[in-house]
Amino acid sequence: MLAGNAVPAPPRAPESADLVYLWARLSAVEWRVRRAVEARRATDPAPDDPYRGLYLTPEAVQAVLAAPRQPPLQAPLPDPELDALAALVPHPGPRLTALARDFGLDPVDVEFLLVAMAPDVDARFERLYGYLNDDVTRRRATVGLALRLCGVPVAGPGRFRFTATSPLVAGGLLEVHDPGAPALSRALRPPDRVVAHLLGDDAPDPAVAGLARLVPRDDAPVAELPGPLGAGLRAGVTPVHLRAAGGDAELGEVAALPAAGWGAVVLDVAALADREHPELAAVVREARLRGAGVVLGPLEPLVPERVRLLRELVALAGDLPVVLHSGGHWDPRWTARPVLSVPVGSPLPAQRAAWWTRALGGEPAFLPDLAGYRLGPGEVDRAVAVAADLATVEGRPVGLDHVRAGVRAQNGAGLDRLARRIVPAVGWDDVVLPAQTRQQLAELVVRARHRERVLGEWRMRPGGGRGRGVVALFAGESGTGKTMSAEVVAAEIGMDLYVVDLSTVVDKYVGETEKNLERIFTEAAGVHGVLLFDEADAVFGKRSEVRSAHDRHANVESAYLLQRVESFDGIAVLTTNLRSNVDEAFTRRIDVIADFPVPDAEQRLALWDRCLGPAAPRSDDLDLAFCAERFELAGGSIRSCAVTAAYLAAAADRPVTMADVVTSVRQEYRKLGRLLLESEFGPWHAPR
Repeated sequence: MLAGNAVPAPPRAPESADLVYLWARLSAVEWRVRRAVEARRATDPAPDDPYRGLYLTPEAVQAVLAAPRQPPLQAPLPDPELDALAALVPHPGPRLTALARDFGLDPVDVEFLLVAMAPDVDARFERLYGYLNDDVTRRRATVGLALRLCGVPVAGPGRFRFTATSPLVAGGLLEVHDPGAPALSRALRPPDRVVAHLLGDDAPDPAVAGLARLVPRDDAPVAELPGPLGAGLRAGVTPVHLRAAGGDAELGEVAALPAAGWGAVVLDVAALADREHPELAAVVREARLRGAGVVLGPLEPLVPERVRLLRELVALAGDLPVVLHSGGHWDPRWTARPVLSVPVGSPLPAQRAAWWTRALGGEPAFLPDLAGYRLGPGEVDRAVAVAADLATVEGRPVGLDHVRAGVRAQNGAGLDRLARRIVPAVGWDDVVLPAQTRQQLAELVVRARHRERVLGEWRMRPGGGRGRGVVALFAGESGTGKTMSAEVVAAEIGMDLYVVDLSTVVDKYVGETEKNLERIFTEAAGVHGVLLFDEADAVFGKRSEVRSAHDRHANVESAYLLQRVESFDGIAVLTTNLRSNVDEAFTRRIDVIADFPVPDAEQRLALWDRCLGPAAPRSDDLDLAFCAERFELAGGSIRSCAVTAAYLAAAADRPVTMADVVTSVRQEYRKLGRLLLESEFGPWHAPR
């Protein structure tokens, strides 16, 4: 040690105590380097060495040693003073000691790490290491140099502290370069993220930022965390798999991981599945640096095709808390380590309300209208972020319509390939229905909004693998408003409507129809929408007596649907033109049955008025009361007639006249195969 080059120690303010401790530990490294340089200078080659210039001269080395130090290192401190300095660092102590504890490093491993990172905090070490390596191009510590500087015999077991399974290398704290070189000549380099962490920077590794989101830990003790995850953490059980009966995309138990004293590195399953070789080692290292657990789920996009990623993650995590979640059962073959799989229920309404309140920054007046959404905490945050952007664009505060649009924005496109997606654009004022039918639709809305409380919290549908879905049957003749009413219901609860195309479902090959339906139900569980099976009796028809193989397979299909509807967790609407065509076993599993009768004269008058709308110009001779009284048409036919009449008026560049309406009715009658009776058309019977 060259005492003349010592500088006063920097002020040990509490806010910089962590860095002061790090500088003190690096000072010991500099002291060892200086001693090694002095020993090397004593045996340096003669000045007339023909290869001089490929390495530093003794004079150049002396100039490096005398240069100002950055950071300001000082004379090595004895252990008692180091301990006193560490005590000045607020809980949980110096980052260096916390890193050693979390990564399972021995004291000699810490010294190796400090030797390797010295050039990253003081450029002088680059030239000094080049001098000691007898190669000015090799400015990193090598395995052999690190062993010599730390006083570890190069022929002893210490050299195995740099193998792939050692804590330093396996934990991602140290990279060993030049694998083709002899073992002692391989260069050591700590990743930039590790150096930045020790210097006080908490910015995540860029490789991790695209794969996961980071949830900081809070101060709640593990004992306060209820449920199976809390019990597992308290007992040190890891990994834990949570099987969500409700199929939630993100579980309340997963969101509660920070409350157990751990942060959470929540992996993005879609990003993970898209990458051929994701940086899982960087993810695990980030989790250890932050004192966090790793959360992964739902697992369905990864298994079984990408199960190797799951196996790799669990192997890298070691004793780090790993929480996996999915809607299905755990397969023990997915990982080499045993995994505790426990079933968990959906979060209670009060917990979901708390997520909304936190994300919205308060308890809005429309909070009860959000009770029907089955979103996890991450989805709630994203929905509110979209709602806030929409409100900013419109220049008004966040309202219920903004939040509902934000929720719909969370729907994936998987179901769009199997069903037609409709963003509701109608409301109660756009449909004309009998009072009883309206009451049945209102009951469906109530069930959709409060199913979590009644079926979940109050356990009104326990056991048997029953889901928490709501299934309704709309029965009535064609054109009586069944599909539009389903759209109204979807609009009232703030969801999209997905109309299943039966041509993509029914298949002539045995078992294919069930597979198609399973894909639809599986995708529907991951979206916030109303599933509409139009003309449902095509797939939900009655079972028959088995007289042939065709009957047997048809009954198997119906039996599968019976089980699948009962375990469905979403909202489904079945429509049929003839209620008696639907199997009685399906009827028993249906929550709401709404009948759609042919409208009477009063309802037809309202339908004529609404279908023509307020924007279309009307002639003075237009007699809608006559049309409602004489023409017994369903709402769909009335709408078709109104549109045809509007086209006739537009072609003639005049308001809609009674003649246009009567002409459109004649065309509709011909489409329906009905006779044109004089008693119905009266003075308008003569053809035009």
